Amino acid sequence: MSSTIDYTSPSTQFTFDVNKSTLFKKDNQNYINVLGVEQLNTLENVSLLDIFLSKDNVIEPHYHQNAGELIYCIAGAAIISILNPFTKKLQNYPIEPGQVANVPQGWWHYEVATEDDTHLLAIFDAPTPEVILGSDILRFTPSNIMAHTYCLDENRWKKAIAPVVPSTYIGPAKDCNRVKSASDKPKDSHDHKHKYQYPQYANPYSCPHRSPYMYPYGSYY
Repeated sequence: MSSTIDYTSPSTQFTFDVNKSTLFKKDNQNYINVLGVEQLNTLENVSLLDIFLSKDNVIEPHYHQNAGELIYCIAGAAIISILNPFTKKLQNYPIEPGQVANVPQGWWHYEVATEDDTHLLAIFDAPTPEVILGSDILRFTPSNIMAHTYCLDENRWKKAIAPVVPSTYIGPAKDCNRVKSASDKPKDSHDHKHKYQYPQYANPYSCPHRSPYMYPYGSYY
């Protein structure tokens, strides 16, 4: 396949400083830099995210609709969690420097740093790393649709997701004081042992006895 890039043009770029292209910044220890065709116009089927995390910080659940992702650990350590759409199982892969985890295109996944000063490089087989974020799905899907579909109490659902900020990227929030529980520690498919404990989530929702069509479609938050 021939390239469409005009390598003789004076505007053609062959180098770029990724440190000057911040996609998201939570604080000085947790941020993401991006490199795609918008930053370096000679890129074709490759792009990357340069990810820095402190311990227990999470790249929120998401998927990439246009690319597969190879996650390489440069420093620190992280757990890469992938929901396998064929087995319906969550697969957890701890990685350390020099190790990688591969996420196929369109698969739901997230990353958790298990050490301070974790540095990950996410490489994509597309010129721009497009993404659908879990926080956006939660906040922009009408609450009445979620309540109706999953037989939830709509007011409780709205209250539960009220703190969710669209395009969170790196969580939890700085003022988060949720108690963590060892009972929520994931079991990965390779029986790796790790110290990270996932937050404990309560499920306060119940299905009231009512007509499933009582929701006024079109109501939003």
